[in-house]
Amino acid sequence: MTRLPRGRAPRLLRIVRQPFAMPLLARGWQRATPVLLAIGTVAVLGGLTIIWAARLTVPYPVYVSELGAKGAPTAVAFAVALLCIAAGGCAIALASGHIRSTARLLGRWTPALTLGFAGLCFVLASQVTCTAACPVPLIDPRSTVQDLVHTVTAVLGFAAACYAMLQVAFATALPRIARFSLICCVIVALITIVGGLLAIVHVATDVGAWLELAGTTVAIAWLAVYGVSLVRVPSPTAA
Repeated sequence: MTRLPRGRAPRLLRIVRQPFAMPLLARGWQRATPVLLAIGTVAVLGGLTIIWAARLTVPYPVYVSELGAKGAPTAVAFAVALLCIAAGGCAIALASGHIRSTARLLGRWTPALTLGFAGLCFVLASQVTCTAACPVPLIDPRSTVQDLVHTVTAVLGFAAACYAMLQVAFATALPRIARFSLICCVIVALITIVGGLLAIVHVATDVGAWLELAGTTVAIAWLAVYGVSLVRVPSPTAA
């Protein structure tokens, strides 16, 4: 049996236990982080641009999900936009694994995991879209299982994004972005709650549609700002 040179065995053991703690791999991951952040930021902003471009082609108020309804002329653009947002969110999540909330309840897992879950939800929502006019599940008799799946995944993805904002709001590594995240979280929560209630009771749906679009815009803009801010935050591997 061949013995490893003295000092080689402990080094290999450290690599197994902490693969990104060794200088070579740490430098490689450190170089990849800005690329992931750049790709993620461009992707989410591209998705937001596509959503607004699609919305402006519709001459009457519609909710965001209606842009991707089966048979809608903007269905393909809607699917592409959600996939861009999902891919960008996952890229930013991969580059932000070192960010963690200092609050006990919010720090059980990292914002990166929350954003990754939100990205998976948006991928599913982009492929399982609602039917024509996007009837509200369990309330509108026209709703189908497809509407239920799309609505649940879209709501879970949006809720996860808001929860990620709240987690970042209590991250000491990002003091300025923390305050910005808390403000965005409150704004998005209020806007989406009001817009959702208007959609359920079928009152002032044109106002509710614009509120939903505004909430979506704020949430995606927050993700882009968060991605850009991470460029200046060194990861533990850099040390």
